[in-house]
Amino acid sequence: MYIKSPLLGLTALMTISVGRAAGAEREPAEYIKICDVLGSGYSYIPNTETCLRIGGYVRYDIGLGDVRSYDSARTSDVRTGEDQGTWRNSTRFTFKTWTGQQTELGALTTYTETQVNFGNSANSHDSPQNYDFNSGLALASAWVELGGLRVGKEGSAFDTFASYAGNVLDSMLVPSAGFDTNVAQYHFDAGNGISTVISLEQGSGSAGTIDSYIPHVVAGLKYTQGWGSITGVAAYDSNYEAFAGKIRVDVAVTNQLSLFGLFGYGSNASLNEDSNGAIANHGRGSYKIWNGQWAFWAGATYEFDEKTSFNLQVSGDQLKDAGVAANVAYMVVPGFTVTAEVDYDHYGNSGLGPAEPTAVKGTSKPNSVGGILRLQGSF
Repeated sequence: MYIKSPLLGLTALMTISVGRAAGAEREPAEYIKICDVLGSGYSYIPNTETCLRIGGYVRYDIGLGDVRSYDSARTSDVRTGEDQGTWRNSTRFTFKTWTGQQTELGALTTYTETQVNFGNSANSHDSPQNYDFNSGLALASAWVELGGLRVGKEGSAFDTFASYAGNVLDSMLVPSAGFDTNVAQYHFDAGNGISTVISLEQGSGSAGTIDSYIPHVVAGLKYTQGWGSITGVAAYDSNYEAFAGKIRVDVAVTNQLSLFGLFGYGSNASLNEDSNGAIANHGRGSYKIWNGQWAFWAGATYEFDEKTSFNLQVSGDQLKDAGVAANVAYMVVPGFTVTAEVDYDHYGNSGLGPAEPTAVKGTSKPNSVGGILRLQGSF
């Protein structure tokens, strides 16, 4: 994830010229003040010039619905073997660290995010019987950045620079975000609200990981003002020699209401028709993971007060897939939030899931509805 607040704070560090710049050792109290510049939660590590922040959350999701929804789980009756629905349960523990310090070459920062998950099998075609399981440790992010040069593991800049598709729990009814990857990228703030990124990426998975010395390439440009922002990002997939792009607009209508619109286009979509006249080839790549050549996502967030917000996302693609997700998030006490969401999705090719063109056991329906309740405690 692209953590903005620590990096903005570290820019302020570069303006401080006391201490070693004058040839004198800083007192611990001076470091504590510098750590405060980074934001709340940072602490000075004794006998170093580094500020450290730790955080994370414990999350519990419970969901129900039809087979293709993110909220759903399916299983087989232990006595008859009949396919049927069940609760989808998922517990996650996430641990995060941030560090920052000033150097003669600029701000030096690191970020890590490690996850442990426990839950039940999502769909019966994954396993003949639903069961709870530990998925083990997952390294979500681990990167180091010096003066804008970032190397390590995180989400692709094709997703992180343009941000994700809204504040709903199931933002992938029509897929928009792809994968985590090793990256070598450079972030540059040109001032006046203009920022850019260039990212060389390894990709992930059997088809997405680069198959030569030529990396995938992502480039982005963003313009931010008080009213909102406009972001454009483009990607070159070196495996398939294909291109994809996204354009995003965010608008702060009022202090309570914000809107966004995101449009994606990819070159590697072969729209062949089968004998029934249906489009049979979805033609994805590492970056264009939606069906057809184009897709869109739009949504809104309305904050009723400092504790309660309403979030909405609608999405669709060229092959007539569509999704609607809406939730209400309520902060019970600081650090503990409850979110209730309802999701609807429609697939233009009946019986096909959004990620692979294979029939899903137990249904051939084009529509599915689900709901999910999330309880999350953050620290």
